[in-house]
Amino acid sequence: MKPMGPLRWVGARLARYLSRERPALATVATSRPELLQATLRPGDVLLVEGTSRFSSAIKYLTQSTWSHAALFVGDAIDGDSLSSERRCLVEADVNEGVRAVPLGLYALHHTRICRPVGLDAGDLDAVIGYMTSRIGDQYDLRNIVDLARYLITTPPVPERMRRHMLALGSGDPTRAICSSLVAQAFQSISYPVLPEVEVREREQSGGPGRIEEIHHTRHHTLFAPRDFDVSPYFEIVKPRLVQAFDYRQLNWARTESAG
Repeated sequence: MKPMGPLRWVGARLARYLSRERPALATVATSRPELLQATLRPGDVLLVEGTSRFSSAIKYLTQSTWSHAALFVGDAIDGDSLSSERRCLVEADVNEGVRAVPLGLYALHHTRICRPVGLDAGDLDAVIGYMTSRIGDQYDLRNIVDLARYLITTPPVPERMRRHMLALGSGDPTRAICSSLVAQAFQSISYPVLPEVEVREREQSGGPGRIEEIHHTRHHTLFAPRDFDVSPYFEIVKPRLVQAFDYRQLNWARTESAG
């Protein structure tokens, strides 16, 4: 086995420490696990609010609730097994690299479903295939080292610079961070996440030109989990609302009157 270099050794130690969940900061699950499972479709991006020190840094730098992103791949890995341990999410983990995990891993977390709109079967298979083909790749631990000064404390960083704090790293194509990996999967089929949009007037002889939008691909290292939430190309799906929700059927606790 190739010996671990000093930078990777430091990164691995930092990753183990910073990725430990802090129970005192546990969040309330957005919806029941079985309802979340029934609502998710292959190709959906699942955003997660983590509670680790690493998650806190991501949330600070992006000014967002979300610190992690994974892709729901349905039965692409474990077939049509109905087991609660069926590995139906693909994600980049700081300790284990790109891996497939069961939905139950995030059953007690605050989550959000972001659904791409208009994908045909071929493009959907391509996105899922891209993610599953990366299983086994390593997390970019240089990114951990670069961010270490923001992970231990949260010093004031100008808002315009915060996103770039997440764009550091080795640039090695066999290494990934969670949101950049998911963004690359969609960009592999030219599906927009949050592109740079240039509005310009097309030159036309004899009169005013037609206004057109030119989309520019954003580099994958600049993506953060929140981008799937704010993207105009992803639909936000709330499990409680897609199941014929009727607020009149809620069972409220009765409270005794003060008198």
